[in-house]
This record gives sequence, structure tokens and C-alpha cells, in this order.
Amino acid sequence: MIVIGVDVHKHSFSAVAVDEVGRQIDCLETSDAAELVPWSKRVARRRLWALEDCRHVTRGLERTLKRQRQRLVRVPPRLTAPERRRGRVRGKSDLIDALAVARAALREPVLDSPRPEEARLRELKLLVDHRDDLVDERRRCQQRLRWHLHELDPTLQVPLGALDRAVWLERLGRQLARREQTIQVRIARELLGRCRSLSRSIAELERELRAQISAITPRLLELPGCAALTAAKLLCEIGPIDRFRSDAQLARHAGVAPLDASSGKHQRHRLDRGGNCQLNCALHRIAVTQGRVYAPARAYLERKQAEGKSRREALRCLKRQLARTVFTILKSEPLLT
Repeated sequence: MIVIGVDVHKHSFSAVAVDEVGRQIDCLETSDAAELVPWSKRVARRRLWALEDCRHVTRGLERTLKRQRQRLVRVPPRLTAPERRRGRVRGKSDLIDALAVARAALREPVLDSPRPEEARLRELKLLVDHRDDLVDERRRCQQRLRWHLHELDPTLQVPLGALDRAVWLERLGRQLARREQTIQVRIARELLGRCRSLSRSIAELERELRAQISAITPRLLELPGCAALTAAKLLCEIGPIDRFRSDAQLARHAGVAPLDASSGKHQRHRLDRGGNCQLNCALHRIAVTQGRVYAPARAYLERKQAEGKSRREALRCLKRQLARTVFTILKSEPLLT
């Protein structure tokens, strides 16, 4: 079978076809994705497309190839660097990158492919990312507003988290309205209005996310310590659960499985500092919450600490158990398998 590696950019596509042993057969550089499939048909009858997994730029090409019933896989960027170093041609170009993508696809027997259920999870991820952006924007507005309020009235005490609540925003709005309308007061009132508007948008998004999570995976919401926002983050970062053959693969993807660091008679493990940081953070939030309010998790943490582990190490063990629990829950949901 011929493998066609594609290096995709915003306005250009570079494709290289290789045979079963990785020898280059043909190549194409174009700015029109519609030229790729006719060219590939001239190169080989049976072919596999390999796209570097950069979905902001490859999603359009993926849709084009799927519409024409082409087989394709996604190649993680970290797999292409060793292939570039192994190549005989020095330097870097789009065609060299495409060749590395094709050879990486030949070397790796199991690679991810687009799945039908990704469309719904993609919409969920857009909502989660948009909410995160709005929360960041609100925080920046709140920080600027606090400095203006402190300069206007150093005695004014605004508690932490107060600028998220409508009652405090209304109270501060009335106080600013009674002041002389200087430029600084006007800027503070504009920032206050922006905070109010962002809080309303964030609340609407959270209600929409709760409704979607309840429809997609209600069992995940039954997990102690896992509310709607955390469940949405888990779904977005995990994607279709059949990407993972076991809970161990999911734990490795999340960076919550310890790495073997043994040598000779010394058997030990060390912390994995890689993996998906967003997924790791979601599992960490669940673990911390369970350690505070869920009796079985508290007992598990106490048992691990009694074995000599620190609180942080015990939490890492709990996160590994949570990865197994999440994997089991998502495997039982028909929409995600």
C-alpha cells in the first residue's frame, strides 16, 4: 500500500507518496486541496493518507478526504521529528516534513483516525474553550478594575470573588455613579459593565454545558467531585473513548501513570511530567474534591499515606484510579463508543 504524507499549512499543501519501505515515489505542492485526490489516483490505486495532527489547519482537508471516502490517519507531531533526523536530506522544508509524516505512519501500526462522534465532542470543546476565554477576559477586567477602585478609594474593601457576583457589581456601580464623573471613574464603570456582561455570558454557557453533559454522559456526573464543567473538560480532552484500548493508555495520555525508572536491583517509578495537562488538571480537581468530601477517597488517601507516601504522592495514586473509573464510565456510554 502507498502512504501519502501531507504537511498542511494555511494556504498550501505538500504531499509525498512513499512505498512500503519508505522510498519516495512522487510529490506534489499545491495551494488547492481539490488537486490532491486526483493526483493520488494517478500515483496508486490503494493508498493511505497520513496527516500531521494539527487540527486547526488539517480539519478542512480531513473533511475533503472523508467526503471522497479516502482512508486517513493522524500522525502526532512528536513522531515526525525522529524521521526527519533519520533522513538523508538535511535541512527543513514542507516536502521534507511531508516525507517524515508518511514514514512515521509506516512505522506506527496504530494511529488515530477521524470518527463520526467527534463532531458532537468538537462542539462541546468549542463551548468549553469559549467559556475559558471569557473567564480569562473577565479576570483581566477584574484586575484592572480593582486597581482603579483602590486608587479612587483606598479604604474600599472588595472581597475575593466578589466581582463575580451580581450583588457586588450593583453595589459598586451605585457607588461609582455617585462620584464625580472623572475619566478614571468612567473607565471603572465601563470595566464594571464589562464584568457584568461577561458574567452573564459565562453563566449562559455553563447552563448550556450542563444540559449537553446530561444528554451525552449522565453517569459521569454521578462520579463524586465531578461537576458539569469538569465532566465537559474530561470529554473534550479524551475525545472518543475507543481511541484507547485500556485504562492504562488513558492514564498515560493524561500523564497520571508513573514512569518506570528502575535500574538493576533498584526498582522505582517517577512522576510523568508529560501527557495532556488539561486532562491531568481535571482529574486533579476531582481527586482533591473527593479527598475532602468523599469517604472512600479519604480512606484511600489515608491508607497510601500510612504506607509512607506524601499527600501529593497519594493524590497521584488516586488520580490513576480515577482514570480507570472514567474509562469504565465512558466505555459504557453508547454515544462515545
